[in-house]
Amino acid sequence: MGRYRWRGTLGPAVPIAPGTRADKFELFFDLVFVVSFFIITRATAANVTPRELLHALLVLAVLWWCWVVHSVVASRVRLGEGFVPVAMVLGMAALFTFALALPQAFEDPQHGGAGPMLVAVSYVAIRLVHLLLYLHAVRGKANSRRKMLQFLPEMAVTTVLLIVAAVLPQHLEDPGLAVLVRDGLWVAVVIIQYGSGLLAGTWGWELPSAEHWTERYDLILIIALGESVISVGVGGNLLGKPVTWQAIPAAMLGIIFTAALWWAHFDFVGPAARIALHAAKNGPRVAMARDAYAYLYLPMIAGVILFAIGAEEVIRVITDPAGGVGEPAHGPAVPMLFGGVMLYLAADLAFQLRTLHTVPWTRIGVLVVLAVALPIGGELPALAALALLTAICVALVTIEAVVFADSRRALRAVILEEKTAHEAHEVAWRARWHEGEPPTAMD
Repeated sequence: MGRYRWRGTLGPAVPIAPGTRADKFELFFDLVFVVSFFIITRATAANVTPRELLHALLVLAVLWWCWVVHSVVASRVRLGEGFVPVAMVLGMAALFTFALALPQAFEDPQHGGAGPMLVAVSYVAIRLVHLLLYLHAVRGKANSRRKMLQFLPEMAVTTVLLIVAAVLPQHLEDPGLAVLVRDGLWVAVVIIQYGSGLLAGTWGWELPSAEHWTERYDLILIIALGESVISVGVGGNLLGKPVTWQAIPAAMLGIIFTAALWWAHFDFVGPAARIALHAAKNGPRVAMARDAYAYLYLPMIAGVILFAIGAEEVIRVITDPAGGVGEPAHGPAVPMLFGGVMLYLAADLAFQLRTLHTVPWTRIGVLVVLAVALPIGGELPALAALALLTAICVALVTIEAVVFADSRRALRAVILEEKTAHEAHEVAWRARWHEGEPPTAMD
């Protein structure tokens, strides 16, 4: 009886309908991912080495897989309706714990395994919450339940591997071997996760709302871009210190080139891809959603984190009183800055190829220009290197805005027509309230 009252008070789970948009609770949940991206950036920026970069990418890949599973659940049930928010708050707590433990995921095995074990345990909690919610959402659909249950081996194996990676290295006498085993187990986790998504195919999956799916992934990419701005401000020591003349142009350039990268995706590619996913049906729609969004957004976000780390180091050099305006950036700062942008644009190009089946010459050209400019930027003063990158990114979006002006206008005309028709339908439906009794859920 108590259970019935609890369910009756909070209400049942609400399925996702075609045309559904992201709800406010989903945006609230995304705040935990903001923290996660920020922690990964901060932990890596503290000691930039090839091994630390590998660790950051492995942690990001596992975190992103949790996001992919989360987005699959959110594609079937409203996270902010009924009793579902209660379960999602538990998932948020587990995810927040997971994020806080990430810097200790690859700590020295000789110092104990408390951090890695906390990562493994919180990972299990996140996956269990998502699994139970999804099974509840598709309880009336045998194919969908069977499809999700096929992922139980992946969940079990990756959990065991993370636990072994936390425990086994402590018992190995050779420190080098311990690190190699631990890193190898994490690599195996990532391969199993993403390989299972490809091997599972599209049969049994459904994507009721292409609008909801694209909006969720677009929002998380915007969050990542916004986090890069925060990271530059915090890591570049621009907060809490007197404003210097070097800091002003450095901060402006950081904002401008990040905005150019936003424009490179969201001005044309993102909206056109959304329409392409709407046009696809059944298996092809699921395959496109998986390949373009679940998989190709990962290297885009990895690129954002890499150029954020590089940008904050470059800005730190620019604003360092002991340096000077002519001081070049040292170490991997410029390679990470330029390389991160190249990875972001290359992944966006692959995204465009997968969704729109086009490869614009402008994107190929800018990758070549960035590759040529990278060694040049390493020899320039830090401020000049940042200005060079910003000029290249701004030139890209400017050229595309001019060269592809007709395509941009046609796309916006289609979007305007779509939104106008949708709004007219919404107005007509809501007008029923003014014509008599309000419509019920059974109408």
